[in-house]
Amino acid sequence: MNNYPKIVLKPGKERSLQRFHPWVFSGAIEAVTKELTDGEIVEVYDSKKEYIATGHYQDEGSISVRIFTFEQSVIDEEFWKFKIQKAIALRKTLGLFKNENTNAFRLIHGEGDLMPGLIIDYYNENAVIQFHSYGMYLLKDTFVKVLSDLLGDALKCIYNKSETTLAKGENKTSQNGYLLKEKSSEIVIKEYDNQFIVDIEEGQKTGFFIDQRENRKLLEKYCTDKKVLNVFGYTGGFSVSALKGGAKMVHSVDSSQKAIDLCNKNIALNFGDTDRHASFATDAFEFLDNMESDYDVIVLDPPAFAKHLHLREKGLKGYRNINNKVIHKIKKGGVLFTFSCSQAISNEDFRTMVFTAAAQAKREVKILHQLSQGADHPINIYHPESEYLKGLVLYID
Repeated sequence: MNNYPKIVLKPGKERSLQRFHPWVFSGAIEAVTKELTDGEIVEVYDSKKEYIATGHYQDEGSISVRIFTFEQSVIDEEFWKFKIQKAIALRKTLGLFKNENTNAFRLIHGEGDLMPGLIIDYYNENAVIQFHSYGMYLLKDTFVKVLSDLLGDALKCIYNKSETTLAKGENKTSQNGYLLKEKSSEIVIKEYDNQFIVDIEEGQKTGFFIDQRENRKLLEKYCTDKKVLNVFGYTGGFSVSALKGGAKMVHSVDSSQKAIDLCNKNIALNFGDTDRHASFATDAFEFLDNMESDYDVIVLDPPAFAKHLHLREKGLKGYRNINNKVIHKIKKGGVLFTFSCSQAISNEDFRTMVFTAAAQAKREVKILHQLSQGADHPINIYHPESEYLKGLVLYID
């Protein structure tokens, strides 16, 4: 019998767990069997004292327990090894291991792999871990051992990048740094044979937005002989794809000079010294206000304007304003790739926002594609919040 502390829910509060949603909110808890510490493994019971699930307790924020199993189990190294084996098997099913054309992907996707609080991205044999819960952070040594055992020679280093992802009060214990070896050289990845330099130490998130891989590939088919604008272009992922698709000119815009510098390096890495690309380190809103209406294709991939639910309305206003600017100014017969990566904004919110922006611009707009994150960022069907990336491809007449 396990000796994990027990959390008992209020009557009726077990229903979301019975539907396999992996979060327990603080207001759902009736009682605990002992005083709990942050990151502790706990078992969750309904009001009739029947077992439901096991997860990590969190003493900050509205989510008190993040569930990682709905089967009563001993939570040891073998337990986590089995879970990571399952995640690896999925990526092998997707053809992402030993792939000559693509060697960067998400290995563990939090709730999508029923490991809430754990993100692991794989960049050409280099792994970057982000811990979003203290319970997962406490297991860092276990994860290093398991990853080393399972990946062997296909793992050169593991970098922990969790200083800003743990809750307030926890991040002081998690300094960014290498948990296994150090990278021996600059990391260069391949994505459908396009090459990118990835800065895992200083870059945003884990270093590169690999969730957009399939959407970048789709962009190529719309860019032949087109003038393309990549707004919030970061290190040039969509810009490289546009040039690969035969664009006659690509402009990349990002407020970060460091990102633009790396964007220019990625362009040179793939196309040498080309006059088909120009970059601008400037504010995206200002650039859109002053730009000419001569772009055939525009990519709008802003940062999360609403990282939390209480910022939802403000975030929607920001998305609506910038989409309105683009829809208003894009050339007749133009194509817009527009995205939101805000988990707090639903698919319905996003679609309604784009509808409003289009109506305000008084343009004829058709939806060509509805987009999401790549399959290596699996969406847990019981956890709709894990579908964080929303996208539409619009034809604007």
